[in-house]
Amino acid sequence: MIPAIASRHSWFEATARRRVGGLLDAGSFAEILPPAESQPSPHLAQLDLPGAFDDGVVIGSGRLAGQSVLVAAQEGQFIGGAVGEIHGAKIVGLLRRAVREKPAAVLFLIDSGGVRLHEANAGLIAISEIMRAVLAARAAGVPVVALVGGSCGAFGGMGIVAKLCSAIIMSEEGRLALSGPEVIETVAGVEEFDAKDRALVWRVTGGKHRYLMGDCAALVEDEIAAFRDGVTAFLAGWTEPEPGLAGLRATQQRLEHRLAAYASYRDGLQVWAALGIAQPDDVPLLDRDSLVALKEGLPT
Repeated sequence: MIPAIASRHSWFEATARRRVGGLLDAGSFAEILPPAESQPSPHLAQLDLPGAFDDGVVIGSGRLAGQSVLVAAQEGQFIGGAVGEIHGAKIVGLLRRAVREKPAAVLFLIDSGGVRLHEANAGLIAISEIMRAVLAARAAGVPVVALVGGSCGAFGGMGIVAKLCSAIIMSEEGRLALSGPEVIETVAGVEEFDAKDRALVWRVTGGKHRYLMGDCAALVEDEIAAFRDGVTAFLAGWTEPEPGLAGLRATQQRLEHRLAAYASYRDGLQVWAALGIAQPDDVPLLDRDSLVALKEGLPT
């Protein structure tokens, strides 16, 4: 059994199992394929690398504020939460179960750098299957909510998966992007992006920037209870939009406008100034409530 967690326990510092234990109603979580029934990755074993019995992801069912939900929580402390064959299959199976059972939501606790390179094509295929399964769950009327606040963030394929979800809820400590800072630096050089400049990394990929840009639905404190409250509030007012060509075109227009407006900028500070923030240097120092108030006061 996963124990309930004290209300002020850090999401960033918690393991996947501790996050699940504090997020759901006390004692309601029932794990699917617990370690005794799952198996480590055979691909890692062939490379003489240590595996994990749950392959770095915890899945199961439970209740949130009395409502039935399904949950998948990636363990960032195991190979950076990277997705391999078994890891991905567990997530896909959970999402397919959501299509059949129609829970109130699927909660996806993302903490991953993307594909597990040790498993090459198996990992890439797993990511594509997760993408398809997320969209299938949404098409069935089940909201899929991504929670991002762990040390590995949501990068690579999991960054794409996060944006396919119904909504993203982040903390300031969370990060979200397609390519990770180290990948950009390796491919394009430190002149393009200095991955060791942690302040820059958070100004470009961190939760505050993503919230100001409208990439996440809510910004919460780095507390498990805050994520729980954020998800509960979001689901209380959520209505899945009708899919259609008009909606896709509107989204594409917003992306084209964003590219035209910000493509030449290399730092979140420049973007914040363009958004109309008078003192962009102050943004990293603002607490959560002050940042939310700042965004609400920006011109639309």
